[in-house]
Amino acid sequence: MDSETTAVRVSLFAPAYNEAGNLPLLLEKLDRTVARLGLPTEVVIVDDGSTDDTPTILAEAAQAYPWLRVVRHRRNAGLTEAMRSGFSVVRGDVIVFIPADLESDPEEDVPALLAKLDEGYDVVAGWRQGRRDRKVVASWIYNQVSARLFGVHAHDMNWIKAFRREVIEDLHLRSDWHRFILMIAAAQGYRVGEVKTSYRPRAHGRSKFGLGRIPRSFLDVLVVKFLLTFSRRPMLFFGGIGLVLEAAGISLALYLAALYLLEQTQKRPLFNLSLGLVGAGLLLFLVGFLAELIVTQTEYLEQVLRELRQRERD
Repeated sequence: MDSETTAVRVSLFAPAYNEAGNLPLLLEKLDRTVARLGLPTEVVIVDDGSTDDTPTILAEAAQAYPWLRVVRHRRNAGLTEAMRSGFSVVRGDVIVFIPADLESDPEEDVPALLAKLDEGYDVVAGWRQGRRDRKVVASWIYNQVSARLFGVHAHDMNWIKAFRREVIEDLHLRSDWHRFILMIAAAQGYRVGEVKTSYRPRAHGRSKFGLGRIPRSFLDVLVVKFLLTFSRRPMLFFGGIGLVLEAAGISLALYLAALYLLEQTQKRPLFNLSLGLVGAGLLLFLVGFLAELIVTQTEYLEQVLRELRQRERD
């Protein structure tokens, strides 16, 4: 179908980094997938600075397949940046994210994701069945911690997904935050679902994600949890800690005053500590007020941007 004259309904998006061995078969499968969907469909592949034959294969494929669009990074920027590039150019009402390494079969998985999305979900995640690789245990721990910490009921947070367009328009991804798309979407009120998909071992190349990322992922989990909980209510965090420090400092000061009146005893180190606690509490209150001011201004700007987008659609 000619996506230039027909509004695109579905955008399939795949990042690729040194996937020359997998691309020929992937493109064949994508061609059959596009034909099977029977909808105006485009495929966007982001070449994330590949150093093998990936750029050449994609350039030739873009001439052969009218549904293919290629975005190229001059250097490898990572999956989150590849997703940001892809999300910025896709035109479909629905966007499906799949890997280029063929661990997901688009002929089976794309229709399954879209069918689940049609049940009324805003985001649908794939759930790998029969997965067998060296990251199974680490992935299981990550998924369990994330499910309990964020309250998202999904078994495979970092896998293929289908989104409605409004979801990706509300996403603000930072470095390596592609792992938290489900959590961010759920926190914004979008309905999240999942569908079982088959796991297929990689036939060519090797995984770009090592176990060394686990400590950084743990820190990212804490940062995302903090931002999702307190980004709109910073005074709740800073003011809460400030209130505890104020209460501790004042209580200590009252104890020292009573001690001085009853026993004529002074404890200078404790007195200094009480002053420090009260001062720290006041500073945290001040930080909370400033953060609330920033959030208010940010929400105002976001409202202006939403109104501008709505005018563009109208």
